[in-house]
Amino acid sequence: MPIISVENLGKKYLLDHQGERQRYTALRDVIAEKAKRIFRFPSGRRSESEARRGARTEDFWALQGVSFDIQQGDVVAIIGRNGAGKSTLLKILSQITEPTTGRVRIRGRVASLLEVGTGFHPELTGRENIYLNGIILGMTHAEIRRKFDEIVAFADVEKFLDTPVKRYSSGMQVRLAFAVAAHLEPEILIVDEVLAVGDAEFQKKCLGKMHDVSKGGRTVLFVSHNMAAVKSLTRYGIVLNRGHVRFVGPTEAAIQAYLQMTTNVEETETSWGRGRHTAIRAARLVDIHGVPTGFYTPGEPIRIYVEMETDGTPGMSLDLFLNDASQSRIGMASTAHFHKQYLPSREGSYVCQFELEPMWLASGRYSVEIKTAVTNVTFDHSVETAMEFEVPFSNPLGHEFDFKHSLGYGTLALLSSRIRFSPISIRPCNVGELKAVSTAPCEK
Repeated sequence: MPIISVENLGKKYLLDHQGERQRYTALRDVIAEKAKRIFRFPSGRRSESEARRGARTEDFWALQGVSFDIQQGDVVAIIGRNGAGKSTLLKILSQITEPTTGRVRIRGRVASLLEVGTGFHPELTGRENIYLNGIILGMTHAEIRRKFDEIVAFADVEKFLDTPVKRYSSGMQVRLAFAVAAHLEPEILIVDEVLAVGDAEFQKKCLGKMHDVSKGGRTVLFVSHNMAAVKSLTRYGIVLNRGHVRFVGPTEAAIQAYLQMTTNVEETETSWGRGRHTAIRAARLVDIHGVPTGFYTPGEPIRIYVEMETDGTPGMSLDLFLNDASQSRIGMASTAHFHKQYLPSREGSYVCQFELEPMWLASGRYSVEIKTAVTNVTFDHSVETAMEFEVPFSNPLGHEFDFKHSLGYGTLALLSSRIRFSPISIRPCNVGELKAVSTAPCEK
């Protein structure tokens, strides 16, 4: 019997497209509108303003006709582009949001890591917040007390345990929040893109913890744009596109279905959205003359232009991730981590011009994932396939050998500036001792 059964699930939202002149509705506007309906339109006819407002509303189905079953012990990835309905699905399964149609049957206790840090009180100490947050997430007092030392060690905040959380850095708060959530012991664990928090060392710890959870026989639903993590953590995949299920099956096949789907979607259909502080609007690969192109010639600098907006929040970074055809990350560029340059502190629209060092990429197809981030804390806006390009031919150092990605030799040609062969002499140094291996004769 499935531990999670989803039947014809749908979730509808009402979108209100405000006109240029109506930026917000004040209380007096609401009262006036109610009075008009009572006194001027007793027959039930809508007022002219109501009619205009009705024309500005639209039904939006974030999910529609979604059905699947998950067995106990399955580790399942939920894959899809931005806006595919992944987070909405997880909120319904976590009983945060009610579905519009269909039903969900869940057998077992559910714990969700959808938004780390929910329930933290800034005036309370780290110790007090561990108990508060644990109870909010569904842990008993006895469970928290039993796992308290593990949580503190995982978060690495022992020195500041009795300090109010408001004095913690943003990274410390994120570490403590994830540590509490990661030590839940439910039958079903639902994880949204929360492994992308904190610094590199902490992310490694998070992935290790997720490996432990996935091997412990618990049912896990995992959402991530990191295909390498998806491949290593999950056995099955569900691919969503525009609120519909497009594929259900083994992870490798699900990733291929997802990649095929993203390749076929036209650029005009892409909806990138925005983050809290920033918005990535466009990205393009350009040649030496600044002309957009879809091809890269190995051995030349990689030039990428990114158009973005910022509200001026300080300490923001712009990060690029280079992915191969299997969506595995093979490289990162970061304005903050590598160059100590942050997004402009003045609100506005900007173009960031990256010129990356030359690389000898294998021939094949690549994509670039772009993120803005509050440095070492969390990502603000993410576009998983902001740009794609092709390497049509790769002949390192001009030789005729075509270094193809499909050969399975890797993605980067590791070139040597100097190759030298030296003879090896083998002769005994002293009687009774082991023979020495040396490029020079032994001394007598």
